[in-house]
Amino acid sequence: MGLRQFIIDAWGWLNYKPVYADPTTGDPNRRAFPGAFATWVPEEDTRRLAAYTVLAAYDGGQAGELAEVRDGADARERREYGDPAAFIDAITSDVLGDEQRIVVDGTEQDDTTTEDDEARAVQEDLLTWAEDEQFAMRMQQAERKAVGLGDAVYRLSWEPDKRRPVVRVVDPGFYFPVLSDDGEFPVRVHFAWELPADPRRGLKDRLRRITYELGPIRPATVTRTTDRGRAMRTFAGDQDDPLLVPGDTADEQGTIWRQYAWNDEPSAVTCYLTDATWLLEDLERHSDVDNLPMNKAAYARRGDGELLDGLDLLIDFVPVLHLPNSVPGAEEHWGKASLAAVLQVLDELAASDTDAARASATTGIPILSVSGLQDGRASLQVEPGVVFKLADGGRMDVVNTAPQLAQLLTTVETLRDRAAVNLRLPAVALGTHDPAQMPSGYALKISLGPLDKLVAAMRLARRHKYQLLLRFVQRLYIAGQHPDWVGRKVHSANLVFGAYTPTDRMGVLEEVATAYAARLISLETALRMLAEGGWPIEDVAVEIDRIQARAFDQAAALADATGDAQAVRDYLGMKPADPEKVPVPVLPGPADPNAPQTDAGQQR
Repeated sequence: MGLRQFIIDAWGWLNYKPVYADPTTGDPNRRAFPGAFATWVPEEDTRRLAAYTVLAAYDGGQAGELAEVRDGADARERREYGDPAAFIDAITSDVLGDEQRIVVDGTEQDDTTTEDDEARAVQEDLLTWAEDEQFAMRMQQAERKAVGLGDAVYRLSWEPDKRRPVVRVVDPGFYFPVLSDDGEFPVRVHFAWELPADPRRGLKDRLRRITYELGPIRPATVTRTTDRGRAMRTFAGDQDDPLLVPGDTADEQGTIWRQYAWNDEPSAVTCYLTDATWLLEDLERHSDVDNLPMNKAAYARRGDGELLDGLDLLIDFVPVLHLPNSVPGAEEHWGKASLAAVLQVLDELAASDTDAARASATTGIPILSVSGLQDGRASLQVEPGVVFKLADGGRMDVVNTAPQLAQLLTTVETLRDRAAVNLRLPAVALGTHDPAQMPSGYALKISLGPLDKLVAAMRLARRHKYQLLLRFVQRLYIAGQHPDWVGRKVHSANLVFGAYTPTDRMGVLEEVATAYAARLISLETALRMLAEGGWPIEDVAVEIDRIQARAFDQAAALADATGDAQAVRDYLGMKPADPEKVPVPVLPGPADPNAPQTDAGQQR
C-alpha cells in the first residue's frame, strides 16, 4: 500500500480535501479538475489551477457539486447559504475602504515651483484617466479575485483610438509567468486559455496564448504577405542592411540601444507582444504553454493591420501587474486566499446547515405515533383538519425535534463566529453586533484591533503594486506621445485607500483643530487627517487653495513678514499684477478749514 505524499507548498492548506489531494499520490482529482491537467499546462501549475477551482466553488456555493465527483450524489445535498461569499465581500470592502484617491508626490506641498505645478497636472490627468477608464470598478473586480482566489492580474496596453492606456483585469487562472531568478518580476508572461469548438462555424478546439516578453532590441519590422498569402513579420529595408526604429542606435558590437523618455541611460531591452492560436490536435505531448510549436500557430492582427508576432511595443517593461492578496513568502510569487485558513470550518458549517435543514422538516411537520385506530390503518397522511378516531385505549404521541433543531442552530452560530474570529473579522465589522451595546468607543476600537492588523497587512502587499501600476500608466502616456505628456517625467504616485471603520468625525475634528492651532502639524497634514477621518475632502491640494484664497488675515501677516506683494498674491491664488497698468495716484482733496492744524500750520 502506497503512502500519501506530504506536500508543503503555497496550496498545502487544501491537502485535507480528498478531491484536491489524492490519498496516495497527493495529486488533484483529474475528473474534478480536467483543465488543470491539460497537456499544455505546466506540471508546476496543476495544484494552483485546481486550488482556484476549489475556491471559486466555495464562493459560488458549488462546493457540493465539486465534492460529488469523489463522494457521490449525496454530496450535492449539502446546504450552502453564502457564508464564504459574505466573508469575501466584507474583506474586499474593508481593504478598499470607503474611497480610493490617487495622490502624486509634491501635490500637497504649499509651493508654487514649476515641478510642483507639473505634479499637480499629472495628478489631474491620472484622476481623469481613472474616471474615463472606470478604474474604481476595475479595482473591485481585481480585489475580489485577490481576496477570493489569492491572486489577481492587471494587464495594461496603449489604445491609439482612445488616446489613453487601457487596464483590464485577467483571471489568475489564465496567468502563466516565467519568473526571473529573484522570483519577483517576470521576464516573460503568458495568458493562455482554451477556446471550445464551434461546429456551426467549422472551428475545432483551440488554444489561444498572448505573450509579453522582454528581449534585446531588434531592427524595425513590418508586416508582409508571402506569395502563398501567409502574413509574417520581416525586417524593414534590405535583409543585409535592416533599418532601425527612428531614434535607435547601434554600437560596434551590433547591440541596439534606445533612449526611453523615463530613463536616464539608454537601454538595450524592449517588450515584444505575440498573440497566437493553435489547434489542440496540433499540440505535441511534450509541449507546454512556454514551449508551443510556433510553425503551427495562427497569429492575430492589431486594429491597424500589424501582425502580432513579436511586435515591438517600444517599452522596456512588461505591462502586466500581479496582485497578491497577502505578502508572499520569501522567494515566492503567489498570494494566499483569505478563506484558506477557514475552509474546514466552512465545511463543518455547511454540514451543520444541512443537518439543521433536515431537522427543521421534522419540526415543522412532526412525526406522529398513533395506536388504536378504529379503521385499523397502518399508516396515516397527516394534514390540517384531519380527525383521528381512536378506540378505547388508543393513544397519539408526537416526536418533538425542536430541542435538537435549537442545538443545531446554536452550533451553526458558533461555527460562524469561529470562522469570523480566524478571519479576524469582528462581529461589529460584519454588522452582526449592535455597536450601541459597546460600553465605550474605546472598547469598540479595541474590538476592531484584529481587523486593523489584517487590513494593514493586506494593504502593505498592495501598496507597491499600485505604485507600479500608476507608473506604468504614465510611461504608456509618454510612449504613446500624448500631447499633454510630451516633455513630462514620471512622478511617484500612490493609491490611498479610505477609512474602513466608522469614525467619530467630531472627535477627529477636535483633535486636528487643537494640533493645528498649536502649530504641531501643518495644514496639509491636518486636511489629510480629516480626509482619512471621513470628512468629504476629495483633493487636499485643491482644498488648501480654497482655504488660502479666503485667508486674508494670514495673507496680511505674510505681507508684514516679507513685504513681498507677489508672495501674497500667490498665497491667495491671485494672478500676477499687470506691470503695464500703473496705479493711478490719489490726490488730496480741498483743505478742510475745521481740520486740526499741526505746529507748521499744515492740515493733518
